[in-house]
Amino acid sequence: MTSGAWISLFSGGKDSSWALYQALQRDLPVERLVTVHPAGDSYMYHVPATELATLAAESIGVPLVDVHPDDFGADDVPDAGVQGDEELKPLEAALEGLAAELDGGIAGLTAGAVESEYQTSRIEAMADRLDADLFAPLWRRDPVALAEEMLDTGFEITIIQVAAAGLDESWLGRTLDADALAELQQLNEEYGVHVLGEGGEFETFVTDGPHMGHRIELDYTTEWDGTRGTVTVEDARLDR
Repeated sequence: MTSGAWISLFSGGKDSSWALYQALQRDLPVERLVTVHPAGDSYMYHVPATELATLAAESIGVPLVDVHPDDFGADDVPDAGVQGDEELKPLEAALEGLAAELDGGIAGLTAGAVESEYQTSRIEAMADRLDADLFAPLWRRDPVALAEEMLDTGFEITIIQVAAAGLDESWLGRTLDADALAELQQLNEEYGVHVLGEGGEFETFVTDGPHMGHRIELDYTTEWDGTRGTVTVEDARLDR
């Protein structure tokens, strides 16, 4: 490992939170969390409820850097590869700024990718350009084993968006626990739903974990259009 700071690419969802947690367990010097807040649809980033990352960062105790790019317009770009490259530019610019600001620059990045070559290849190339290591502890791990590890470790995971066959309104706001995991395995067999939602079937937010000083409490409403739905957070606070 090279000297310098580690930066966690962080959305507040379970995968980026697990990557951060594993980095902290290995005593990697994580000095900043970086959250990209897409203004529209995105091929590269977790989209829903990224504003909650600020509260998560406060609970974790690591300063957060927010990146607010213009609307990527993912729906309007025919070439997904070009779109992914364009989406990465604001993040890379922010990281270059941090590299200049932090003592020793950036030693490495943490990322929560599980199976997406599309995302991971671009993040790897960006890390190379920044002369930084990449720590991706979820990469190509068995999704059921990963989910079980998260639950056994004490991660409290709330489902905040669903968009897949078999996932109805009852999943919105549901805690991803052992019962939910068993149902997701059944839905995987029946509909091909990824157990960790890697294909965008569902999105999550981590409200508690061993790396967090305070649990996050959410007050929310739900929106459901018959095939997909979203949790709209009305209020969020740390349980002090």
